[in-house]
Amino acid sequence: MMKKDNPISFVYFVIFMVTCWCVLLGGMAQTRNESNVVVKVGAVLDVTNGTVGIIGLSCINMALTDFYESHSHYKTRIQIIVKDSHKDVVTAATHALELIKNEEVQAIMGPTTTMEANFMIQLGDKAQIPIVTFSATSPSLASFQSPYFFQISQNDSAQVKAITSIIQAFGWKQVVPIYIDNSFGEGLIHYLANVLQEANIQVPYLSAISLSATDDAITHELYKIMTTIPTRVYIVHMSPDLGSKLFTLAKKIGMMGEGYVWIVTDSIANLFNSLNLNVWESMEGVIGVRTYIPRTKKLDDFRVRWKRKFISDNPTLLNTKFNIFGIWAYDATTALAMAMEKVGIENTKFGYNESNTSSNYYMPNFEKFGIAQNGKKLSEALSNTRFNGLSGDFNVIDDGKLQSSIFEIINVIGNGEKRVGFWIPNKGLARNLDMKGLISKNSIYSSSKNDLRSILWPGDMYSIPPIWKKLKIGVPARHADNYPEFLKVKYDNNTNKTQATGFCIDVFKAAVDILPYNLEYEFLEYAKPDGEMAGTYDELITQLYQGKYDAVVGDVTIIANRSNYVDFTMPYIESGVTMVVSTKDNRKKNAWTFLKPLTWDLWVASVGSFVLFGFVVWNLEHKINDDFRGPPSYQIGTSLWFSFSTMVYAHREKVVSNLTRFVTVVWVFVVLILVQSYTASLTSMLTVEQLSPTITDVNELIRNKMNVGYPIGSYVQGIVKKLGFPDSQLIAYQSPNEFHELFIKGSVNGGIDAAFDEVAYVKHFLRTYSCSKYVMVEPRYKTGGFGYAFPKGSPLVADISRAILIVTEGGKIENQWFIEPTCPDSNTKVSSNNNLGLESFWGLFLIAGIASIIALLFFWVPFLYEHKHIWLQNNLSTSLWRRICILVKIFDQRNLHHYTFKKSKNESENSNIAHHDDGLGAVEASSDTQCPPSPFSQTESNISVYEEFSPNTEMNIVPIINEEVAHVNNNEIN
Repeated sequence: MMKKDNPISFVYFVIFMVTCWCVLLGGMAQTRNESNVVVKVGAVLDVTNGTVGIIGLSCINMALTDFYESHSHYKTRIQIIVKDSHKDVVTAATHALELIKNEEVQAIMGPTTTMEANFMIQLGDKAQIPIVTFSATSPSLASFQSPYFFQISQNDSAQVKAITSIIQAFGWKQVVPIYIDNSFGEGLIHYLANVLQEANIQVPYLSAISLSATDDAITHELYKIMTTIPTRVYIVHMSPDLGSKLFTLAKKIGMMGEGYVWIVTDSIANLFNSLNLNVWESMEGVIGVRTYIPRTKKLDDFRVRWKRKFISDNPTLLNTKFNIFGIWAYDATTALAMAMEKVGIENTKFGYNESNTSSNYYMPNFEKFGIAQNGKKLSEALSNTRFNGLSGDFNVIDDGKLQSSIFEIINVIGNGEKRVGFWIPNKGLARNLDMKGLISKNSIYSSSKNDLRSILWPGDMYSIPPIWKKLKIGVPARHADNYPEFLKVKYDNNTNKTQATGFCIDVFKAAVDILPYNLEYEFLEYAKPDGEMAGTYDELITQLYQGKYDAVVGDVTIIANRSNYVDFTMPYIESGVTMVVSTKDNRKKNAWTFLKPLTWDLWVASVGSFVLFGFVVWNLEHKINDDFRGPPSYQIGTSLWFSFSTMVYAHREKVVSNLTRFVTVVWVFVVLILVQSYTASLTSMLTVEQLSPTITDVNELIRNKMNVGYPIGSYVQGIVKKLGFPDSQLIAYQSPNEFHELFIKGSVNGGIDAAFDEVAYVKHFLRTYSCSKYVMVEPRYKTGGFGYAFPKGSPLVADISRAILIVTEGGKIENQWFIEPTCPDSNTKVSSNNNLGLESFWGLFLIAGIASIIALLFFWVPFLYEHKHIWLQNNLSTSLWRRICILVKIFDQRNLHHYTFKKSKNESENSNIAHHDDGLGAVEASSDTQCPPSPFSQTESNISVYEEFSPNTEMNIVPIINEEVAHVNNNEIN
């Protein structure tokens, strides 16, 4: 062993061990390097003048270095072969062919532009090698549907929904896309137009600007957009170089001031930090949409390392700033290295197979090339690669595109930018990122401006700009006395502006005030120099159709003919054409007026009911009440008197039967209602004014050649002519006063007997002039109501219509201008028929009839049952008529068992008084017997007749004493 007290020996020993270890490691590294498989990968980039290409190449190299340092045990090593495309499509294609043919590369990275990628995709498809781009973002590339093309960048189509959500949030209905005129620009427009159309956002114009366009050409196009297109919302999709030139020129001509909205796609927004200071100042207020890359420590560390290395490798490019394309290049390279290792584990050879199949690709001046041996496996491995990169979770979806990402919305302010919100797939706009909300599936998609922070718009405005040019609104010229409550127009010579007031104007202003955007407008009077209206309403609509006005606001009626040329908002007031005539009083006072309250059928029913009621009371009271007995004439008179006296509750007869009282109570209720109704109707006829139209038939006006009026300049004239009125019977009026004066004159004095006008005006006319003078009569000719007119296809129609629904709900504005009329509704006649008919009272008569029938049943059923031996006796010698007569005679007798007669008997006890009942026979009342002796005992024949109905001779019956019965018996015996 080495002695501890010899330090020199110990030092030599340590040096020896370190040297041996280094030699061993070096040998192992050399052995591992000798066993690594080198895989060639091409990179076609613009590394001379292109910022994207230069940054991309530096990130590719750093990615390979970082990857193999952390994965030193991997057996594959990617070797990058760089070719400079110089931003030329042909040069890029030539280099791609060289890489495939001469270098037999296993993949090609970096077709920088869409046009370069178009050709390389086809080459990769033929050679079966992956083509990986980290900067070509056009959605048109997906149309090739090649399994060998990988778009490791955010596809432009993903941002279209984000842009659309911003437009919807502020309620803009028209936008103008301004794009670069090549495949890159056109690739996005198709998707943008479709999504905007689904959201009901119009694209009135597409502005394509060539990459080689001069400043004059760009300025001319901007002037064209500014002066001919009504909207001021623009979406810019072009390269940063062309975009910088566009915004610089737009500011010079005043298109970056107040009232304009500019939205740029990620093609510019992703490279904001590469723009110079002058361009930043020109773009102040612009909104940008770009892919959101979460800030992590890993990304921050990489930025620092990249900056240091980039300056070291490119000392002349000091102002170059890192961008998202470098991040995608780094992640794409890492993914390719991982996929290459997966394939290399199973295959140690990466080469090409010669093939003479039809799939081989030919080009002039190029020899046939083969097919990569592991191209298909490499594509599959790349599709299945998942890892956490600089941009976050790396995941290539099935069609070779990078998975959709979150977009951040930024606002250019001064020489910097401000984040105002995010757009999240399936979630919409959000002010902040909520990771829990991203996971939740129940959140609602948002397109609300409240989910964005405050935005600085062009012109240093924080309020939402009026994105429409100031609208020129035509209003009909109206005289001060021509329904000023609806519309009153006056030109102010001091301000040289048209002032408009009235209900029609207030509704329009209120609707504009609640729009989600500002709308500037000015009223222009449609009038001649002398102040008279320049034409009819139809001619005013024609002016709008020809482009002289941007809208027409006023009391314009929506009719079918006008809607062929313009679009109307929903109506804000009801309309229609109706006829107006004067009224007359129908009251006729004569000797027979008292009969008019009731119709003849009710009179007959009432009289019949009184007679029926008297008959029912007589039936119920005859046997037990002396007031309803006596000679026939007396009984009839008493019954009718009792019945009719109930009208005035003056009946003196007492009723003793409970059944009678029941019927009487019901009948008194019926009489009470009849009397009260009669009194009210008669009072109304004699005191209330009964108005009715003087004329109700249009044909009567034509037949009698009566004059009719119509408002001057209105479409009503056409309706009146269609009804058949000749011009000689038509008289135009201009104001309500003139309308009234013409009615006073009448046709005889050159006036009118009827007029046709719109319902809204007629109601106001009736409010002004008493309803007792004029009335609306049928028929009414329907129209669409009053609405505001806009050019065909104007997006303002839908917005204004929705606003009208809100401002007119509840009638607040209408109540400020109009008082609710107390006149009868136009759909009903003024003169009401006060006659009361049977249809209004048949229920009462039914109740009284049912009560009477019930009472009669309760009376007659027991009576007939008590004397059933009379009408049920099987005796063929006795006729039915005879039996009925006997029952009638029995009914005609007093019911001496009733308490009323018992009381009377007790009062007259100890006196023999002969009682005479009805003159048909006499009965002697004995004080020692309960019932008077039967008259049948006077004759043998009578007794025999009674006995033939009596099953028991001892039966106690009421004797039949009428001589008529004896006469009937004698006739039957004979």
